[in-house]
Amino acid sequence: MTRKNAKAPLFVMLFMLFFMRQHFLHAQTLNQGEQVMKALAAAYPDRIGRAVFRNGDWAVQVYGVWFYYADGRLLPEELRLKATEYDPQTFYRYPRDLPEWKAPDTETAAQFRSMEQRRSSRTTKRSQHFFDALWRASDKNEAYEHVKTIRFLGRNILVHYSILEEFALIEEAINKEAKVNAQVRQWLNAITSLSAWNWRNIADVQSRSFHSYGAAVDIQVKTLRGEETYWLWTSQKGVDWWSVPYQSRLHPPDVVVKIFESYGFVWGGKWLFYDTMHFEYRPEVLILNNIPMKDIR
Repeated sequence: MTRKNAKAPLFVMLFMLFFMRQHFLHAQTLNQGEQVMKALAAAYPDRIGRAVFRNGDWAVQVYGVWFYYADGRLLPEELRLKATEYDPQTFYRYPRDLPEWKAPDTETAAQFRSMEQRRSSRTTKRSQHFFDALWRASDKNEAYEHVKTIRFLGRNILVHYSILEEFALIEEAINKEAKVNAQVRQWLNAITSLSAWNWRNIADVQSRSFHSYGAAVDIQVKTLRGEETYWLWTSQKGVDWWSVPYQSRLHPPDVVVKIFESYGFVWGGKWLFYDTMHFEYRPEVLILNNIPMKDIR
């Protein structure tokens, strides 16, 4: 056997290993795409058709327009070839309960500091096309046409018309709990302001906030002990936000968080970049993390 022929099987083996790895990664992406798109279809059955595999990717229709998973970018067909111009959407791990807080070691703290720097210097942003279509809000005027004023926890706020019932049921459940739970009563009495619809981007990044759709609410509560509420405010005071333990953050009562979650809202206090006053309607995130919700559809 010549030396050239001896090398041929090794080359073939390496090629096959490369092909198998690429196939495995592609299968993983497709599997994740299937999970995400089916979760979206289940979360918004009034606006999204069933998830199907078409043109090599998982896709759903939103009011008749096809959107593709596109490695997490959720893009309309005409933008699929430009996927690298956008950051993926955030279909993150959302825990059922807060994990035990542990002070970050030096290496972890350096990673968090680097994450914060990358976050503020990032030049790309998430595509807004999917959620703009979902909430029918491609600009401020269109968004305003789809919000309604409601009375919520004693204050007027503007929220998207499609989740009026969720807000009503959340308020009913919180008020009912307050009758037997002193902690919830104290939290209600300590509320200083509520804000929901507000056409704006997320602070320090270029991507649109869910407040722009009327699908998020901030509940600010007065504090007597100087607890931290929002990681960016903490950072602006010169404090390492990742070093702040739970007991030094201003959390709503756990039962309040559970009530919001049971009607499709995630709580910003469970995010790494914490925002303990923030709740936003993301039932697909809860579905992806197997967190049960009440069926009101």
